[in-house]
Amino acid sequence: MSFIVAIDGPAGTGKGAVTKILAEKLGLVNIDTGATYRCVALEVLNKKISLEQKDEIIEISKNIKIELKNENREQIVLLNGKDVTSEIRSKEVTQIVSQVSSIKEVRLNMVDLQRKLAKNKNVIMEGRDITTYVFPNADVKIYLDASLDERVKRRYKQNAEKGIHISLEELKKSMNERDENDKNKEIGSLMIAHDAVYIDTSNLSINEVCNKIGKIIKDKLEDIEYTKKIYAIRPETKWKKFVRRIVKTILNALYHIFYRIKIEGEIPKEGACIVCANHLNYIDAAAIVLFNKRKVMFVARETLFYSRILNWLAHLFDIIPIKRGKQDMEAMKRSLKVLSSGQVLGIFPEGTRKGLAKNAKIGNGAAYMALRTGTKVVPVGISGSFKPFTKVYIRYGEPIVFEKQKNPDKEQLQFATNQIMETIIMLTNKKD
Repeated sequence: MSFIVAIDGPAGTGKGAVTKILAEKLGLVNIDTGATYRCVALEVLNKKISLEQKDEIIEISKNIKIELKNENREQIVLLNGKDVTSEIRSKEVTQIVSQVSSIKEVRLNMVDLQRKLAKNKNVIMEGRDITTYVFPNADVKIYLDASLDERVKRRYKQNAEKGIHISLEELKKSMNERDENDKNKEIGSLMIAHDAVYIDTSNLSINEVCNKIGKIIKDKLEDIEYTKKIYAIRPETKWKKFVRRIVKTILNALYHIFYRIKIEGEIPKEGACIVCANHLNYIDAAAIVLFNKRKVMFVARETLFYSRILNWLAHLFDIIPIKRGKQDMEAMKRSLKVLSSGQVLGIFPEGTRKGLAKNAKIGNGAAYMALRTGTKVVPVGISGSFKPFTKVYIRYGEPIVFEKQKNPDKEQLQFATNQIMETIIMLTNKKD
């Protein structure tokens, strides 16, 4: 498992310096993606190949060996075993690197290399398409920007320190052309990822930028650690079963004290099934869990686990956390595992409390799992004001059986979802 910090932005925004500092400070591996393209450009110059000879350039990108090493806190770039750290920053390389990296096959070869370099490592990478193309699922996405004049001044100073002499006018023209070229590339164009944090560095020092990004990274790492605790599966031990039985008995009694429960129908006594109910409040799922002999494992949004007591209860009753609004593959895998083991899975298709009243979009997760596995769906209608000492009705409908579909299409999912919801609504509105 790896942790990826991706930083994008045009030249001169401080990406390289920031990445280097943060890598050392936070113990991340710094992978300079721009250096990989510069190596290809340098080899093109070494072999005296013109930019029109695309096949030859593609062949170079496919066969050259690039290594990135850290020596004395400096990154060393090796091209076919030779140290080219300074050479790849030359004026000649800078003039052609954007055109070289624009070649589709070159980009694909370098992206493959960059992903291999990052595999199973905690890395920080900077470039122009890291957040959007190389690692679109990066844990942290940053887009650094600055005014063109400010970026030109910075690059001019960097070049002077390295003994590279390019006039301000020439540098500005070159950087402007490169910006335009990078923004209009067929693959991996320079753009701001929709979920990236935008930072304008024009009036910020390197330390200020590092502090901003460092806090974002630390907050994300803490969030990941907390998420691990949320998704951790507690083993089904004898003690856990005993405690669950005691807690279930107590909560069952309390429920009966506060509400006049009326139950119609029941869950099948054996075999896998998906219980689908309408969602009125925070405690309607508890009614289904508490008043069934079989264990019902509900899918619930991960925010439920933020409360210590609810977190404890959720793990005790094997509630499955899900990140709402995202494709949560872990939640899907765990849900499918429940069904494959012949157990009962609980889902609120509305996805939120009083979803029908809010005209919320109905999720098709239950329909997908029912069709994918051929599992029957048990619709449940819950009604009542849930005011103390009032009646609460829980009505179980007849199981709905769908024909198993390995890869259900949109029409099949919509049909199944509609059938489930229509039955739930009918049960909810049913009169005594």
